[in-house]
Amino acid sequence: MIRFAKKEDGTAVAKLILVILKDMELDFLDEFGEEKALEVIAACFEDPTYRFGYARGLVEEIDGEIAGAVFGYPANKEAIIDLPLENYLRSQGITEDVQMFIDPEAFPNEWYLDSIAVDEKFRGQGIGSKLLTAVDRLATHEGEKVIGLNVDKANPNAKRLYLRDGFKDVGEIMISGHLYDHMQREVKGFDRIKRHSSNDL
Repeated sequence: MIRFAKKEDGTAVAKLILVILKDMELDFLDEFGEEKALEVIAACFEDPTYRFGYARGLVEEIDGEIAGAVFGYPANKEAIIDLPLENYLRSQGITEDVQMFIDPEAFPNEWYLDSIAVDEKFRGQGIGSKLLTAVDRLATHEGEKVIGLNVDKANPNAKRLYLRDGFKDVGEIMISGHLYDHMQREVKGFDRIKRHSSNDL
């Protein structure tokens, strides 16, 4: 069952997010270690405005377990999505400028798919594809018409998944020293919405 994330999903979701962060080889992990990173993500998850806040995500729940999760945000919110992290670190007495992400990732005028992750034990069951299809609910909820994402050039399997879903290359972007293809597609059903609007005129 795919549903909107809830505050109580924080610990399970943090473990999924950590896998992505490790793949990105972020300096934040080197500085804090995995255990502290999990604690930070789970704590900030309760803030709906956070990059990985519960209000920005959907989860796939199977037999009471979080099998996968997807998170994103409108590009025009990118400036504020990491403020909850800064505030949390400050509350822990960490006042130096510590950032998990240092590079902008979204292109203008899109809903940006920040993260999609599936628990290792549930992989191979099509959960990633289901979550990818479900992101249209999040984008539509935010009033966005285009979904964008970045895929590591070193990850052709992920790129094939996105191509099958209708994403097309629109540019390249460097994030944390890795080169990514930026891909976009229109929100599914948006054509239908436009046709209905035209018929109503």
